[in-house]
Amino acid sequence: MIVSSPSGAGKTTLVKKISSENNFSISISHTTRKPRSYELDGSHYFFVSNSEFKKLISNEKFLEYAKVFNNYYGSLKNTVIDKLNKGENIIFDIDWQGTQHLYDNDSTRDDLVSVFILPPDTVELEKRLRRRARDPEEVVRERMSKAADEMSHYREYNYIIVNTDIENSVAEVQSILAAERHRIDRQIGLHDFVQDLRGLTD
Repeated sequence: MIVSSPSGAGKTTLVKKISSENNFSISISHTTRKPRSYELDGSHYFFVSNSEFKKLISNEKFLEYAKVFNNYYGSLKNTVIDKLNKGENIIFDIDWQGTQHLYDNDSTRDDLVSVFILPPDTVELEKRLRRRARDPEEVVRERMSKAADEMSHYREYNYIIVNTDIENSVAEVQSILAAERHRIDRQIGLHDFVQDLRGLTD
């Protein structure tokens, strides 16, 4: 599952709640961004240098990567594919660029469900950016200036949620997951079950 949004719309909070309430592991990205005071390497992100990240790119180690606000972010291919092969559910907290890369990849395309999170309005978006007090003023302004472009990619996603209240948004994502689990192509053993109900065998 992919969850994307402009900065401040509530994506990261939503991802944490969904992962804790469902059988999902959060894909931990590599990034060239400097860690914030509360962030731990290997828990929030894998923090690497620009040269290390570019070496991983040249060695085709990433399933997806993007440059966002002058920093690189990316998900390692082997880590994600290994988890999928083990039947694990993964949730990605990534932007629209990373989402496009995942949809372009044959190994992940068929398993993807994507959700885009919108703020109720730009006033609230700016309030949330300032309320979390993580970034200096110039970074807040840059994030607000790019929000309109980020939101223009909403049509590339399967589902849209307007995050007016985090608990309501969590409930909406839970509904999406429930519906997706009941899709015919996700029902392992369904054909045999129906044939048995009908008293038939192949």
